[in-house]
Amino acid sequence: MIRQAAAPARWSLDEAMAALQALADPAARETMARFAIVTERALGVSVPKQRALAKRIGRDHRLAAELWATGVHEARTLAALIDEPSRVTRAQMRRWVRDLDSWDVCDGCCMDLFDKTPYAIECALAWAGRREEYVKRAGFVLMAALAAHDKAADDGVFLAFLLLIRREAGDERNFVKKAVNWALRQIGKRNFRLRQAAIDTAIGIRADGSRSGRWIAADALRELQSASVERRQRARGR
Repeated sequence: MIRQAAAPARWSLDEAMAALQALADPAARETMARFAIVTERALGVSVPKQRALAKRIGRDHRLAAELWATGVHEARTLAALIDEPSRVTRAQMRRWVRDLDSWDVCDGCCMDLFDKTPYAIECALAWAGRREEYVKRAGFVLMAALAAHDKAADDGVFLAFLLLIRREAGDERNFVKKAVNWALRQIGKRNFRLRQAAIDTAIGIRADGSRSGRWIAADALRELQSASVERRQRARGR
């Protein structure tokens, strides 16, 4: 008789939170604060330690929802690491993005989870026009994540993103303008055609004349017009 291997035991919320508590480091919490991370409900667990814990836990949609609901900073970044993209719904993404209160949780959700869902493109387009700072940031971080990770996406997707990047480049809020800049640079590094389109967009943003736009354009052009980016694209043949 062939015995079936037992399924690995699922972690409970109490076990996951106890593991996070065991990794807490006050010095790490102070470092987080210096990087403008909201630490009111933070434990002080470094990202490498969170990623190692996520590997031990494995993918678990139910536990991810429970971790998110605690409101604890590292519990939420851990939730994004262990959730199952195929089970994430639009409604969940809308709930989570409304809860965002720190740039690092925003970026973790977008780059570790949201960009792997079927709703990533539509959410990027929708969120980029929102007023709330972290919702808007999420829209542009999603654009950057898709440019880096979605190898199958058509150039037309990113050309549409560039229109929003130019439209929103006048937003002076630090966490927004940095995400706009990130998306612009990442799109431009995708291939030759998008690089030229991103350069043209940056030149247009600079001409529009806003203070944030001038900074976004200067930083993006410095990278996209560099010899190193051109060499990498030629080496890839795209």
